[in-house]
Amino acid sequence: MERLGYYNGTYGPLEEMTVPMNDRASWFGDGVYDAGPCRNYKIFALDEHIDRLFRSAAALQIQMPVSKRELKDILQTLVEKMDDGDLFVYYQVTRGTGLRKHVFTQGNGNLWITLTPAKISDGREPIRLITTKDTRFFHCNIKTINLIPSVMASQKAAEAGCSEAVFYRPGGRVTECAHSNVHILKGDILYTAPADELILPGIARAHLLVACRELGIPFREEAFDLEALFDADEIIVTSSSKLCLHACEIDGAAAGMKDERHYEMLRSYLVQEFMRATE
Repeated sequence: MERLGYYNGTYGPLEEMTVPMNDRASWFGDGVYDAGPCRNYKIFALDEHIDRLFRSAAALQIQMPVSKRELKDILQTLVEKMDDGDLFVYYQVTRGTGLRKHVFTQGNGNLWITLTPAKISDGREPIRLITTKDTRFFHCNIKTINLIPSVMASQKAAEAGCSEAVFYRPGGRVTECAHSNVHILKGDILYTAPADELILPGIARAHLLVACRELGIPFREEAFDLEALFDADEIIVTSSSKLCLHACEIDGAAAGMKDERHYEMLRSYLVQEFMRATE
């Protein structure tokens, strides 16, 4: 199977799958999700992603329909049905199915899964970025499926010929990107936004910080602003689907690309880690 869809135990070709209109995802975007890459039929960093999914669900009082172990087994079973083992594995749990009303639907949530072909970038090719005001709410640390601000920012980036949009709050504090975390290298130090309610603490972000420790690169989890972003030696973007990229342009102006040595150390470490884990 090239693309697969799953809903509460039923699965088939993604294009043929349907879901009930009364799923609360339809009315409220009421759910949480997680996702990550798969290579050679091996899902990368799966425990970390599933732990985050369960934390997000608990934060919104969504009742998980399966245990962590059961979800891991379901995902691996579906992966093994695919024609190719290089995939993007996406899974979400919505609050349940019921008539439209704001009060919670009682009972277990609904489990959705999609598997689509995907290859991991090696991070060698630099990308272009734009900046945009961060108009999202104060639950960015929960991986909710309410993604309209990120959708609009991603569209704005695409129309500008860019790969990502960097969010900033009033006062200029940089938070994260539309679907990635953003970090800067300045003076041989990596800066990353603190894991508070304004960012999603990315799995790839966590692996980046481990890489810094292993490679002896100092890092600071502290807020930085737009001025620091534009003045950075390197601008690094991390996500589960792209691992580690760096930017050469922001809002049409040249940026970053001044500390290739440290970027290459981090990029190489993260790509090799992924390759080893999915051999």
